[in-house]
Amino acid sequence: MTRVSVSTDLLQWAMERAGRSAKDLEPRFPKLARWLDGRERPTLKQLEEFARATHAPFGYFFLPQPPVEDVPIPDFRTIPGAAARRPSPDLLDTIYICQQRQEWYREYARITGERPFPFVGSVKITDDAVTVAADMGDALAFDLDERRQLSTWTDALRRFIEQADNLGVLVMVSGVVGSNNRRKLDPREFRGFALCDPLAPLVFINGADTRAGQMFTLAHELAHLWLGESALTDVEPRSAPTSAVEQWCNRVAAELLAPLDAVRAEYHAGEPIRDAMDRLARRFKVSTLVILRRIHDAGGISREQLRREYDVELDRLQHVSRARGGGDFYLTTAARVSRRFARALVSSTWEGRSSFTEAFGLLGFKKMSTFRELGQSVGVSV
Repeated sequence: MTRVSVSTDLLQWAMERAGRSAKDLEPRFPKLARWLDGRERPTLKQLEEFARATHAPFGYFFLPQPPVEDVPIPDFRTIPGAAARRPSPDLLDTIYICQQRQEWYREYARITGERPFPFVGSVKITDDAVTVAADMGDALAFDLDERRQLSTWTDALRRFIEQADNLGVLVMVSGVVGSNNRRKLDPREFRGFALCDPLAPLVFINGADTRAGQMFTLAHELAHLWLGESALTDVEPRSAPTSAVEQWCNRVAAELLAPLDAVRAEYHAGEPIRDAMDRLARRFKVSTLVILRRIHDAGGISREQLRREYDVELDRLQHVSRARGGGDFYLTTAARVSRRFARALVSSTWEGRSSFTEAFGLLGFKKMSTFRELGQSVGVSV
């Protein structure tokens, strides 16, 4: 029986990285205490199982010391002067999965002769946020009158994602890592990220976040693509980030979703805040949280009132989400990988340019029946 000499520091690192304690893991690994104090070494099979349990790359256990893992894109969650947050395995794996999909789509776009998208990197942070938001709205066909005809702002979010997809953005919405429903993403760690590329611009939205939060995340990450920057963020409508880039993207996102001039025209001074929130949310088909931010921007409430009312409303929305079962309204496979990406991958596979093995790996499942169903759902079948 092959025993592996592995550093106890690496075992500790893997547990801390995954947020697991020895007590959590001992039922699955009865000899873990002996591994940690060096009295016994794990077998190769046991170490492989330990790597799976802690979501750690198996090869890392053969390093001389624990690696330093950094988020592979600019991290705007970090507060200047504060210690950088250690990224969780769930966050890292989600970014890596999206980077793999983006790399595949970039090559697909190159082979099929797609041209770079002119909106990527078309603006600068010194550009006026209101003007940029208006230009983004034109490019996305983001029409306020059309949105007002939709039944709910959840429908408006679905339409927003569709508009971004039509423009050329790979919009991926998921509350789990890949297709592993046991690895749920934590919106307290991140709400979304943008991976900038002129041929394959990508936005990931944390589907475990409230439905209210997802709308603002998409608008915010699109602003990063217009800047031509990749970014990892945890912003929300009421946040006041210290980063100038994040402040600018927040302003653009808020203006895109609910233009300030239109909010001022619709807002009634002296109206109870609860009534105003509900009425304007229905009017603009955005979340009440975004409306609160816009009422503040219009001078209707103070910064302190915004903080207080926002916390109350966020708590209410979270309770509503739990009462309805929580989760993401958009949890189909096509939404998790983006409809644009799914269409391209299914077409390429049926045409023989990509293997089924590659396609299943990128999609995160193994059944041919699921692949056929996915193709049908995005309009590609044989």
